Amino acid sequence: MSERRHAPAWWHKLSVWGALLPFFAFGVIMEVIPIITIVAASLTDRGHGLSLVNYQRSMAPLILQSFANSLRLSAVTALLGVVLGTLVSLAIVSSRNKLLREAATALADVATNFGGAPLAFAFIITLGSTGVLTLTLKEFFGISLYPAFRVYSVSGLVLAYLYFQMPLMALLIQPSLLGLRAEWREAALNLGASTFGYWRHVALPILTPALLGGFLLLFANSFGAYATAWTLTGPDINLVTIQIAALIRGEVQLEPGIADAMATASLGIMALCVAGYQWATSRSARWRL
Repeated sequence: MSERRHAPAWWHKLSVWGALLPFFAFGVIMEVIPIITIVAASLTDRGHGLSLVNYQRSMAPLILQSFANSLRLSAVTALLGVVLGTLVSLAIVSSRNKLLREAATALADVATNFGGAPLAFAFIITLGSTGVLTLTLKEFFGISLYPAFRVYSVSGLVLAYLYFQMPLMALLIQPSLLGLRAEWREAALNLGASTFGYWRHVALPILTPALLGGFLLLFANSFGAYATAWTLTGPDINLVTIQIAALIRGEVQLEPGIADAMATASLGIMALCVAGYQWATSRSARWRL
């Protein structure tokens, strides 16, 4: 009986890497090449060679204000998303009803991916000046949201961002919450610690890397959002993504070089957030081993 022949090790490795070629090709075409193109364009002065003039011109007060607004909005929505999302995730993992846990997790997954123009329209229909909830509160309860609250303002934008920031954090922090061992809580309680003491001295220090990583990822997620902000507030709120779109479309003036410089700076900010998230995730994973 003849022995079964095995393919050489090099052929197996080649077949594995060959199967990954479409993925790598897609990544290069859709991510690497556009990034290189944007960075190169930001360093070129209308095709006359390398120059930093686009970055110098991007230091205009209006553009600097757009970065300040985007950074503040991202920080606020990320912080609120971390706090509320962690509480939601804690409620999910603490539930003894398996069906409820799975349904809540599925709902969080759907809400995380519901954004852009459809989300903005949903908020306008619900909380706009003639929205369903606005008219209901005024008609049956005599409560008028306007002018104290306007969905077309920064506060409305924060509320809209929280719709996808909060469930995203709930999904991100869930593995870390599940990694908290019951023995740690029992040991802390047996040693005389209160529930608050357990969370302060044991659970929170363990969860800190995961919370920090979640904050950074939510920050980057908010900083790069465009469709929701534009559909909900238009040009009324000066954000980086809205300013870049205006410079490319020529609504005020056509300045693609400045837009490229702003996009490159934004890429740098988001790259730092992603790198920080990866570092925090690696630190958090040590407790789940």
